[in-house]
Parts: sequence; structure tokens; C-alpha cells
Amino acid sequence: MTTSPTTGAAPTARRVQMAILALALGGFGIGVTEFAAMGLLRSIADDFGLTEPQAGHVITAYALGVVVGAPLLTVWTSRWRRRTLLLVLMALFTVGNTAAAFAPTAEILVAARFVAGIPHGAYFGVASLVAASLAGQGRQARAVSLVLLGLSVANVIGVPAATWLGEAAGWEAAFLAVGVIGALTVAAIFVVVPEPAGGVVVRAREELAALARPQILATLAVGCVGFGGMFAVYTYIQWTMVDVAGIDRGWMPAVLAVYGLGMVTGNLLGGVVADRDLDRGLVAIASAMTVVLALFAVAAHHPVTALVGLFLVGMTGSALVPGLQARLMQYAGRGQTLAASLNHSALNAANALGAWLGGVVIALGFGYTSPALAGAALAAAGLAILVGAVWTARRSTRDELRTG
Repeated sequence: MTTSPTTGAAPTARRVQMAILALALGGFGIGVTEFAAMGLLRSIADDFGLTEPQAGHVITAYALGVVVGAPLLTVWTSRWRRRTLLLVLMALFTVGNTAAAFAPTAEILVAARFVAGIPHGAYFGVASLVAASLAGQGRQARAVSLVLLGLSVANVIGVPAATWLGEAAGWEAAFLAVGVIGALTVAAIFVVVPEPAGGVVVRAREELAALARPQILATLAVGCVGFGGMFAVYTYIQWTMVDVAGIDRGWMPAVLAVYGLGMVTGNLLGGVVADRDLDRGLVAIASAMTVVLALFAVAAHHPVTALVGLFLVGMTGSALVPGLQARLMQYAGRGQTLAASLNHSALNAANALGAWLGGVVIALGFGYTSPALAGAALAAAGLAILVGAVWTARRSTRDELRTG
């Protein structure tokens, strides 16, 4: 059990619960800003006179911020106090989102989104470690899941609410609301999150050593490429559901809630599948995601099948995440913090790749269902990388048993 930084006494169970809730609030804010922007993209495009691919840069910029920020911040701040780091990360997140709310031009909005994305991966990595440390032995996994629950709840409640707010009061109001959530998280962490004691100090060199492991690189590649299929669809989902499926634009918050429910279901399902058989479970999920994305191009032409398809896109994509995280931790050695952060880098690289590729096929005139087919191609590529990694790992295990 850790001790309080002010009194030296072990934090009470209630203090631990409040601390985890504060950390989950930050995850909620991050989930809202990451996914709500996709539901607001059409409004942003209309206000600044942007084409669909140009508007997609708002999504790509945030994703690139995560990709750059997660590894750099994790290594650069490896010796910082974790509570202090959490406060700095959420303060930067708050500044980025508030700046986005007041951006006078599309260029400044893109820059603000980049800044808002920088703390994303590092926050989840550090918050997960802090929550596990505070909870103590036997409760660590549950504590981490509660922190990540903020991200899942964001997709069911926060994203639809922010989309509704953006449609009613302008997209700026949605980003400003996220800035308020960030400020509340900073205050909550300052008040109720103690500095965990007794943590293992890992040098930056030890963290970086994980990047020399082929299985780590292969797993990151699966997330970077394969997960991009989901974002190829979701980035332009407002155009697809309104112009192709024929759903009234006013129903978009409810449409996004359907997607969020798919993500929550996928998170739960993915954890169960990964616990039973990690590699086979990942291959099965990646295969299902490829099929679902391909079928969505057809399903999108009717409102009912489009909603069912969107639910399945969210479910299969989200189901991949717990297994990828578990696989990274399995091969990371002492580089656990960097592995946890890099998982978010890889998934947001997928965000950037999917948003870009979806915009390219639309710009080429293939229509609003074409991102689903492009996404299926990305998912298939990720599946191929995964199968190769699993085969290599099993062959290595067989060779070790023979020589042992």
C-alpha cells in the first residue's frame, strides 16, 4: 500500500476510490475530445469552407499529437513524480482544447488539436500505473479498468452529448466543454490523488529497450495499420449516415451513442477473448473486423443496416485493443510504461492513417462508402502482420523447447 505525500499515512479505501474516479474523469475528457471531433467535422468544414479531406486534418492532427507525445513524454519524464506529471499532462490537454474552442482559423484549430493530443498516451500510461499502485495487490487490474472506463463511458454519453452541444451552440462550445472537463480533472487530481510510493524506477534506456523487440514492433504495427480501418469509416461517419443511409442530421448524437455501445461491448468481449487465448483471440477479432468493414460499404445504404453495421464496426475495432495491450505487456519486459503509452500512439497513428486514407478515396470520387472498403484493406493488412507475428513467436517457442 502506498502512503500519502502529505501525512505519510496509507490512503483510505475511500481516498483510493476518489483518486481512481479523478483519473477516470481525465479519461472521459480525452475520449470526448478524440471522438466527438468526428461527429462535429461537418460543422467545422461548413464554418471554415473546407472540403471533407481538409476537414479530416483536424482528426489527423490530434492523432499525430498522440503519436509524437506518448513516447517522447514517457521517456523525457521517466524520473518525474507521477502525480506532478499527471497534473502537467491534464493542464496541457486543457490548454489545447480551450485554444481549439477559440481558434479563428482552420490552421490554428489544427495546431490546437495537435497540442491537445500530445498528453493523451502518456496520461493513460501513467494514470494506469498510479491507479494500480494505489489499489494494491489483488485489485490492480480492476483499478486500471476503471480508469479506462472513462474512455468507454465517453463514447456512450460524452460524445453524443458533445455532438448535440456542437450542433445546438456551435462546435466551439463542444471543445470548450472538454476544456472545462480538463480543468476539473486537474483540480480533482490535485485534491485527491496522492503520490504513490515505492514505485520501481526504470531508466529511459530500459524503457527504450522494448523497442528492440520484434514482437513489440509487430504488435504496434498491427494496431497502427489494422485499427486504421475503423477510423477510415468513423472519421466521415456523419456524411455516410446522413447522405448515404438517409438518417436525419439531428439524430447524429443517437447514432454516435450506438457506436459507443459497440465500443463498450467490444472492450468487454475483447478482454474475455484475450484471457482465453491471446493470439488466437486477436486473429479471430482482426478477421471479424475485416469482414465487418467490407460489409459496411453495403449496409450503409439503409438506415437500419447502417446502424447495425456501425455498432459492429465499433465492437470489432474496440475488441482488438485489450488484446493488443496485453500482448505488448507480455513482451515489454521492464519497459511497461512505454509499452502502455506506445499502444495509444499506435492506435492514434491508425487514427491519422484511417482519416487520411478515407479522405483520399472520397476525394477521388468513390463516394462516402469507399472509406469502409479502404478500411477493410487496412484491417486485412493488420491481420496479415498479426498472423506473421504469431507464427514467428510460436516457431521461436518451439525452437527454444527443442534446444532446451
